[in-house]
Amino acid sequence: MVSADTVHVTGNGMEPDEPWEWLAAGWRDMLAVPGISLTYGVGFTLVSLGLASTLFLLDVPHLLLPLSAGFMLMGPMLAVGLYETSRRREAGEPVSLRTALFVPVKNPTQLAYLGVILMVVHLIWIRIATLLYALFLGTRPFPGLEDSIGILFFTYDGLGLLVIGTAFGGVLAAAVFAVTAFSVPMLMVRDVDAVTAVMESVQMVRRNLWPLLVWAWLIVMLTAVGIVTCFVGLAITFPLIGHATWHAYRRAFDGVRPE
Repeated sequence: MVSADTVHVTGNGMEPDEPWEWLAAGWRDMLAVPGISLTYGVGFTLVSLGLASTLFLLDVPHLLLPLSAGFMLMGPMLAVGLYETSRRREAGEPVSLRTALFVPVKNPTQLAYLGVILMVVHLIWIRIATLLYALFLGTRPFPGLEDSIGILFFTYDGLGLLVIGTAFGGVLAAAVFAVTAFSVPMLMVRDVDAVTAVMESVQMVRRNLWPLLVWAWLIVMLTAVGIVTCFVGLAITFPLIGHATWHAYRRAFDGVRPE
C-alpha cells in the first residue's frame, strides 16, 4: 500500500490529452492480466443483464435508463479490485485473482460510508426519473422500446421528459463524478475519512477542470458503448475504466504519469 496517509495534492497543471495516457496505461494493465480484468468485466456484464431482465419481467422497462446511470454511480465502488491490481503491477507486487477479490482496503469503514451514500443517490435518481415520467406521460403504461422512441422525440410531452430528464441526470452525474473521481482509490490506499477524500476529489476536479472533463467524457462514451451493445461491451469497457482510474489517481495525487 501507499504508506503516506497525508494527502499531497500534485495534480495542478494537468494537460487535456493526459486522460488518453491513463486509458493507454489501463489497456496495458488489461493485456497483462486479462483473466482478472475479464472476470470483473464479465461479472459486471452478467449483473447488468440480470437487472435489465428483471425490469422487463416486472414490466417497468422505463427504469432502464436511470438504472444505466447507476453504472456510473456505483462503478467506482465496484472497481476497487481493478485499482488494486493496477497498483500491484505498478509496484512490482504479485497479482492474482485472490488479491483482486480480497483487497486490503486502508479504510474500509469510510469506503463503506461512501458506498451507502452513492446507493442512496442512485435510489433518489430512480425516484426522480419515475416522478418525471409520471409528470410528463401520466399514468399511461410504458409503450415499449420502439414506440417510446417516437414519443420521446416527436411529441411535446416526450421532448419535455427528454430535456428535463437529461438536465437532471447531467447535473447529478457531474456532481457524482466530482465526488468519486479520486475519492474511492484514495480511501483504498490512504487512512483518511470519507469527507476528506470527497473534498480532495472535488478540489482536484475544480483545479483541473478541462482535462477531467475530457476524462469524464471518455468514461461516459465507454460506458455508453458498453450499454448499447446490450451490456456485452461492459466486459471490456468496465475493467478498462477501472484500471485507467488508478493511473488517473496516481497522476493527480502522486504526480506519476504513466510511462
